[in-house]
Amino acid sequence: MEKGKILVVDDEKLLRWSLQQNLSKEGFTVITAENGAEGLELFLEDQPDIVLLDVHLPDTSGIHILESIKKENRDAIVIMVTAFGDVQTAVKTIKMGAYDFVEKPFNMEKLKILISKALETVSLRKEVFQFRSQIAKKYGFSKIIGRSPEMTRILDLIRKVASSDATTIMLQGESGTGKDLVAKVIHYESSRVDKPFMDINCTALPETLIESELFGFEKGAFTDAKQLKKGLFELTDGGTVFLDEIADMKLSTQAKLLKVIENKTFKRIGGTKDISVDLRVIAATNKVLTEEVRKGNFREDLYYRLKVIPIELPPLVGRREDILLLASHFVGEFNREFKKDVRGLAKETEKAFLEYPWPGNIRELKNVIERAMILENADYILPEHLPIELHSVGLKGRSMPGAQISIPPGGINIEDVERELIKQALENTKGNQTKAAKLLTLTRDALRYRMQKFGLLEKA
Repeated sequence: MEKGKILVVDDEKLLRWSLQQNLSKEGFTVITAENGAEGLELFLEDQPDIVLLDVHLPDTSGIHILESIKKENRDAIVIMVTAFGDVQTAVKTIKMGAYDFVEKPFNMEKLKILISKALETVSLRKEVFQFRSQIAKKYGFSKIIGRSPEMTRILDLIRKVASSDATTIMLQGESGTGKDLVAKVIHYESSRVDKPFMDINCTALPETLIESELFGFEKGAFTDAKQLKKGLFELTDGGTVFLDEIADMKLSTQAKLLKVIENKTFKRIGGTKDISVDLRVIAATNKVLTEEVRKGNFREDLYYRLKVIPIELPPLVGRREDILLLASHFVGEFNREFKKDVRGLAKETEKAFLEYPWPGNIRELKNVIERAMILENADYILPEHLPIELHSVGLKGRSMPGAQISIPPGGINIEDVERELIKQALENTKGNQTKAAKLLTLTRDALRYRMQKFGLLEKA
């Protein structure tokens, strides 16, 4: 089995022959060149995994060839071959990007060990490259689906933010509008891509643990602090911290977060030493922060500090031009995942999708398609494959018991009608949300969403 390809560039014929014989026996493919020009040509043609390059060549300096190789491929693994005692030159080549150096005459076994280590580096770099490619494919700009004017404007803004040095970004929008995806795209399309992306849900972390998780603690800081623990901010140094549902963070932690953003420093719990970090902070919430500030639930100074670059993601109902585009994207995604060949939505389903208000936004749309493709095997997604609340949209115009609503000549506000129907259902069921949802052919979650939307949740 071939271990890899090695290019030997050296003017000593016997040395080239010896290396070719010994390394070929180890399973390597070995190509050789007697001067710099030939060596550079072979490097460009064959793209070897490792280059063994003599510093002293008949037509040029090996250092010049190293420079040319690095210009073509900065990740190229080059091991320099130097004369005995020429340590100063060897150190210079390392600073220029050489992997390592060996001195003539060299020990063949030691060289083989060095080559094996170099190949491990090659393999690791290939894995990292593949991983980055997969990440870029998964979280690249192409994953933000939308042609509506609003989404075109937002995508343009995201591109600018990702390539900038901005360290605080605020994402706002209803649940399910894609704030987490936008945060990842900003990170993975930025110069911070090689550093960590830390996704922190402020609601999921218990109030008693959030500070120790974010800032870490010193040994002995409290009873169970048996050893030092680095916090998530410290572990993300150089990368991006995504604080989802930041409106749920308690005020004392907000004060410490403000210091991290402004001074780039913090102290571990129980610590006295300031720890410096370089972070991009992306905060997200589905709440209206100005209201939270007014109620005293969110610090005003932190709000304005985070609001340097605000990005408001619209609800799906506000970008209806993108609904069928998103649906087609998710059908393709689940076809690949479930190894199916669903052609798309039936015309009646498209009509239902365009008329439905999508309270759960993109997340709900994706879940509806995933459910249909898991449970059904038809060529197209039909109205009967949809949840009842969506399926009922397709029944508009058909005869339905009790549905005797007529539109007055002056028109009507559909949201007023929806609010009144929800109020009546709750009154008829004496506030029982499960029964009220059943009366309206909604899920309980869909009913609660609408109750929250119309300010009826607090009154229930």
